[in-house]
Amino acid sequence: MARITNSNSKIVKLLMMLLGLEIIAISINMFYAPHGIAAGGATGIAILLKSAFGFNISLVVLLINIVMLVLAGIFLGKFTTFRIALGSVLLPICLALTPQIKVVQDPLLTVIVGGMIFAVGLSILYQIDASSGGTTVPPLIIKKYFGIKTSTSLLFIDGFICLMNVFVNGFETMFLAILSQILTTIVMNFIETGLDRKKVIYLMSENDLAEIKAKLGSLGKAQTIFNVTGGYTGHDREMLMVIVENPDLHQLLTTVRNIDSDAFILVSNATEAHGGIWADGETYGTKIMKPKKPSIL
Repeated sequence: MARITNSNSKIVKLLMMLLGLEIIAISINMFYAPHGIAAGGATGIAILLKSAFGFNISLVVLLINIVMLVLAGIFLGKFTTFRIALGSVLLPICLALTPQIKVVQDPLLTVIVGGMIFAVGLSILYQIDASSGGTTVPPLIIKKYFGIKTSTSLLFIDGFICLMNVFVNGFETMFLAILSQILTTIVMNFIETGLDRKKVIYLMSENDLAEIKAKLGSLGKAQTIFNVTGGYTGHDREMLMVIVENPDLHQLLTTVRNIDSDAFILVSNATEAHGGIWADGETYGTKIMKPKKPSIL
């Protein structure tokens, strides 16, 4: 039974990889390539060579990926090479099988739609710890031998590819390529950190905390109480933690300020909250994961 489950898991992972790679191929062949926009990666190099010399995109990507696999085998070991090998071979196949047609005429709209589609495909690969190979290999080598973060070196590599648009298709295409990179990063971050976003509010009040707790309780807002100690005064106090949906944030803040205008309020984003009961009888948790940029209001 365990073998069957493991086999099914591998099949699902392979199908998801194929889906992610095909989505990437669609973004390249139907959005970027027809407009000659090279937005980084091996596919970006292929688009530049196609625009300049008429080379076949899928063939160029395959050759680049083969070179990258050789480098990975030499410098990164068998495990990393094996992990990126399948995607390195399948992506050129997907590019070869996907028709290259101009779906959108406007270049700006092409970048917006194409960047979002590319981000979805790449996010699927990241979710299953897969890779399409290409320019993801040099950053891994640089990190191993020089300690530079992969995100930093990959940014420089993709940025250089974007700048090369100037010599092939002009400044406008370069700016579109950079815009595409920014948009893809934003969409990927949004997808990877979850769509079920909530707000975590930390509250402290000098004299009115009991009233705030009672009022929030009457509104159906579950609360978690922390015993905290002031770092300067050394006084022990209580701090409330409340998790709410984004639309409920304004109501909660208004309620607290109407009771105590001087209350300490710290708001943070939570991209995952599950387990337990925290609001309006809904089963969600007080386990906060991936907090982002807390802001004092």
